[in-house]
Amino acid sequence: MLDVNKLRQWGKKVIDVERKALDNLYQYVDSAEFAAACKLIFECTGKVIVMGMGKSGHIGNKISATFASTGTPAFFVHPGEASHGDLGVLSEDDIILAISNSGEASEILTLMPVIKRMGLPIIALTGNPESTMAKHAVVHLCIEVPEEACPLGLAPTSSTTATLVMGDALAVALLQARGFTRDDFALSHPGGMLGRKLLLKVSDVMHKGSELPLVRHNICVTDALYEISNKGLGMTAVTDDDNKLVGIFTDGDLRRVIDAQVNLRETSISDVMSKACTTISEGILAAEALKVMDEKDINGLIIVDDNNTPIGALNMLDMVKAGVI
Repeated sequence: MLDVNKLRQWGKKVIDVERKALDNLYQYVDSAEFAAACKLIFECTGKVIVMGMGKSGHIGNKISATFASTGTPAFFVHPGEASHGDLGVLSEDDIILAISNSGEASEILTLMPVIKRMGLPIIALTGNPESTMAKHAVVHLCIEVPEEACPLGLAPTSSTTATLVMGDALAVALLQARGFTRDDFALSHPGGMLGRKLLLKVSDVMHKGSELPLVRHNICVTDALYEISNKGLGMTAVTDDDNKLVGIFTDGDLRRVIDAQVNLRETSISDVMSKACTTISEGILAAEALKVMDEKDINGLIIVDDNNTPIGALNMLDMVKAGVI
């Protein structure tokens, strides 16, 4: 039978060991080699080709993906496949980022003569400054850890965590150096929820034209209800005779009017509408519009132009459909 307390102790031990491994990285980031690696990658006019075998390969894959999404062109090449044709992707402007905790990965060392012949600079991430890979490298970044979290000292644990964090340190330092912005990030993430939040604007989501719920200020409440029902947004914008927004009438306003036993056919919409109407422009991000709704605790927004004329409307359901939520 499993001892629950021991399971917790073992789990905490892993976290403690790996935390110490990360603390150990500070000295390597403070070294001249870290700055040299950043400078080499920053000035690279080609791609960063990341290589690693086994667990180092999995970490390398993630590092290359982080580079690529933060402004540093990069991709992962499997060393085992590289010697069977994949080296053809290399160009004279590229940089090699080779990862191996021991620094003795034979599959990578086999490629060194070809890489050297092409004149490509090598940045090595290893846990052994005296390793063969470290000696082949133009820049060696040490990722040595005091111990692995694996009690057998066999499964890469602390070392892979340290490698991943060092890769993140490189990528984010370069992101800062390049002045990489949210807009730049959005262009490399057009798909999924992240892309929608960073790229989708109010103009892409809002109802406009014949879909926009809109009534004049002097019509009765009943006629306004027909407009709300027909457009299906749970609200309608109210304008004056010059088409300027003067208020909004929502399902919530209707409930209050009914509770007050107001005559819906005889009462003007201008007498019961909400005059304190929150508006936005069509050029802002849909995610920003969602933030406005959350802060104001409202379910819909009217979009106006520079003349305060309603040009669109959206509600929380539109945000859900667009994938912003």
